[in-house]
Amino acid sequence: MKTIRLLYPDYLGGGLDTYYFGSNLLAHILPENDRQPLIRVNITAPCGKEYPITEGIYAKSEVLAGIRDAQSKIEIENPDRVITIGGNCLVSLAPFDYMHGKFKRAGIIWIDAHPDVSTVNDGYPNAHAMVLGALLGRGDESLSAMMKNDSFGADEVLYVGLQGLHSYQSEFLQNAGVNFRVQDESFVTDDEILGFIGKFEAVFVHLDIDVMSEKFFHSTYFANPELSGDGSGGGKMNMSELSRILHLITANSDVRAFTVAEYLPFDEHNLHKMFSGINIFTE
Repeated sequence: MKTIRLLYPDYLGGGLDTYYFGSNLLAHILPENDRQPLIRVNITAPCGKEYPITEGIYAKSEVLAGIRDAQSKIEIENPDRVITIGGNCLVSLAPFDYMHGKFKRAGIIWIDAHPDVSTVNDGYPNAHAMVLGALLGRGDESLSAMMKNDSFGADEVLYVGLQGLHSYQSEFLQNAGVNFRVQDESFVTDDEILGFIGKFEAVFVHLDIDVMSEKFFHSTYFANPELSGDGSGGGKMNMSELSRILHLITANSDVRAFTVAEYLPFDEHNLHKMFSGINIFTE
């Protein structure tokens, strides 16, 4: 079975340079495995450039170009499994769509504090908040149009760790027919997870690091007091609970796509930038 690691450091879809740094750092944090070649998506490194908002999406042409390059790289490799190393949440679109072409009866477990079903009409221009809506075929048309296989059905999505929603997000999910519940008091149960994965021949896991509380894990968007995003809050999970859920999923299903997204090591990035400005390190 061929498994690739797709290094996809898209930062423009999330509006922060630290996504690029975090993705490359994450590639070193994951366990080494010579049997899983690292395939790099062509994303231009941050240089301080500002990009326009086009048709409601920040840096739209660059974001779409990244998706096209990811699709091309995956198609060339023709893997049986894809581990995607993000980058912001947008990085799941290409691998999930590709693997859906191989496995028609596939379910998505979206481990995230947020639903990622925003549209360009909701006033937030960063495409990482739109990705699951696109995979459902009901989000931004330009993102959904990038897909080469069928969109996912409402009953093919399970949220784990979902927190409070904006009204337009809950309205989207209700209109789409997605069964969801806010998990601010308790997370979905093991039986709910097992019941969901038991319906599918393959499972695709999207792990957004901000499903964890910034109180327990600090390399998340919500650990940075200077950021506000679209006004949403952070997650409430700790690493022990997250680890237990991931073990439950991977031990009881055929996981064919696994994304790690939204890893934002602000302290490490700031340290890197500090040393980059000291001549003994750069001469």
